[in-house]
Amino acid sequence: MCGIVGYVGTQQASPILVEGLTRLEHRGYDSAGLAVLGSTGVKVAKRAGRVRDLADGLPKRFAGKVGIGHTRWATHGPANDVNAHPHTDAKGLVAIVHNGIIDNAAALRQRLADEGADLVSDTDSEVLAHLVGRSGADTLEGKVSDALSAVEGTYGLAVLHADFPDRLVVARNGSPLLVGVGDREMYVASDLAAIVRHTTTVAHLDDGEIATLTATGFTTYRLDLSRTARDATTLDIDPAAYEAGDHESFMHKEMLEQPAAAVRVLRGRLDERFGTAHLGGLDMDARETRAIRRVKILGCGSAYYVGQMGASLVEELARIPADAEAASEFRYRNPIIEPDTLYVAVSQSGETIDTLLAVQEIRRKGGRVIGLVNVVGSAIARECDGGIYLHAGPEVAVASTKALTNMFLGFALLALQLGRVRDLSIADGRRLIAGLQRLPEQIEEVLAQEEALAALAGRLAEAESLFFVGRVRGFPVAREGAQKFKEISYRHAEAYQTSELKHGPLALISPDVPTVAIVPEDELTDRNVGALHEIAARRGPLVVVTHEGVDLGDVEAERVVVPRNERELDPILMTIPLQLLAYHAALRLGHDIDKPRNLAKSVTVE
Repeated sequence: MCGIVGYVGTQQASPILVEGLTRLEHRGYDSAGLAVLGSTGVKVAKRAGRVRDLADGLPKRFAGKVGIGHTRWATHGPANDVNAHPHTDAKGLVAIVHNGIIDNAAALRQRLADEGADLVSDTDSEVLAHLVGRSGADTLEGKVSDALSAVEGTYGLAVLHADFPDRLVVARNGSPLLVGVGDREMYVASDLAAIVRHTTTVAHLDDGEIATLTATGFTTYRLDLSRTARDATTLDIDPAAYEAGDHESFMHKEMLEQPAAAVRVLRGRLDERFGTAHLGGLDMDARETRAIRRVKILGCGSAYYVGQMGASLVEELARIPADAEAASEFRYRNPIIEPDTLYVAVSQSGETIDTLLAVQEIRRKGGRVIGLVNVVGSAIARECDGGIYLHAGPEVAVASTKALTNMFLGFALLALQLGRVRDLSIADGRRLIAGLQRLPEQIEEVLAQEEALAALAGRLAEAESLFFVGRVRGFPVAREGAQKFKEISYRHAEAYQTSELKHGPLALISPDVPTVAIVPEDELTDRNVGALHEIAARRGPLVVVTHEGVDLGDVEAERVVVPRNERELDPILMTIPLQLLAYHAALRLGHDIDKPRNLAKSVTVE
């Protein structure tokens, strides 16, 4: 969840590192620091706070053409100057930056203390600097290999050493790291965003891999220092996609990009002639597809909630039993992996550690798993047997919007393909294709309501606590709405099935607790309206996300009207206004929307 950037080449490193850290701040913003290696040895600058605070306090003389930088999301120890990365060894010859968790850090700290080392921070990461510094190996690669042989846990690691002034050595195990190739210069980063202005030619390291970077190129090794073959590829990415442009935040920009992102994920995947979808990345023929007896979807946070929407789509369209589960819980209950179950891992970054570990558990037990991911070359994409790329474009804001929408559309395509191989009629297939084709324009219609939704959000922001309720297809919409509201506005928000209100939550309904209700026009409209009466009878303020013409009776409520689509596809249209409500509530409260407190974009620690 932290950010790493490194440079070795012919330019001064510190401006490149500061720029990279600024672009990585969505991965951690408790503290930041950098180390450069110049003619006078290793120099370190670090401090608690934002990257701009670090940049403002940098010494005027901070020269060096080799350097590493880090922006932190605290795990071990509070956010302060001492715990900020980089960390150094006792002699000040070694500097390291580290993402991940060292599971045996306590034992290693004790061992080092017994050997006379003076550890100054509360972090697990500092042990790595001391282990590298104490290694007797003749090469920096050997020193890093020695250090990592003592470590249990996950790491994305970058190391520089005053005795080896021409290089960086980096390593990966369970935490993302990529190498960037420039012209007589090399980069390392935990996210392409950090280096995209300098190069889009990259090599993704595998778990258990080490790389040496010099100005002229890179070499990769296994942990035992036997050579591996790793080629760089040039990605088709516009660096401008990582800029907020005229928007006041990345979240606002990314919400408005949803219609275009929806077009991209659908392009070339709809077959109107046969009323089906073509997902070549699944690498399954019709016979294999028909053999699927169950679908299990795994994700975390918003990916889990959209996975619930996906499970509903699969059951409705393909008539295959399907459910979603939090990936963070999955492998700890010793799950039964069935050969006729299709497992689907969902992650925007493709690096979410809980989801990645679930994928590895499934594959270890012989299961078939596909991925819905947004980042080409990510760990989950490489671990899965096949998958669906989301084509949402880079998403920088911590709160996911356009990637979430494309996840839903990915599930709709998957459900359509599964359904048409089974019992879904060609007429229903064509009906759904027509609905999918209408979605980008309908998303535009919802986004056009921003001004009215901003005014409503301002009123909701005054409440200390809110309920979000929905039923069947609407319940995961409510869960996602509550998630968005709480993570960026910091207001308490809970989601419940509308049918469960009378089984406990009604006790909390009062004039001070608004309820946002998801009420589509469907077979459950009357039941949902009945629940609205129960809330209104207890003087609970109501906001109802619904369709034009739905009769709410004499219930007093503020309506948010979204366009109708096919019933199976309505949930995503009802999710869009909830994004805008959360965004404008946070804006009204003066919060940093792209960097909500205590959270980070890519969760790479358990």
